[in-house]
Amino acid sequence: MEFRQLGGSGLKVPALSLGTATFGGGTDFFRAWGAVGPDEARRFVDIALDRGLCLFDSADTYSAGLAEEV
Repeated sequence: MEFRQLGGSGLKVPALSLGTATFGGGTDFFRAWGAVGPDEARRFVDIALDRGLCLFDSADTYSAGLAEEV
C-alpha cells in the first residue's frame, strides 16, 4: 500500500481508503447509493484489510448513524 503525507500533520495515510457511506442505507439519500448490510460490510472490510488498507471513512451522518453501527 502506498502511503502519503497528510498535509503538515506529520501523519502518513494510505493513498486509498474505504468509504462506508453505503453501509446501512438508513435514509433515502444513502439508500440511493446502497444499503450494505453487516455481512456484506464485514466482507468489504476484510478484503480491504487483507490488501493492506487501514483507513476507513465513516461519519455519524452516514445513514443517520447506521453506517457506524454496521
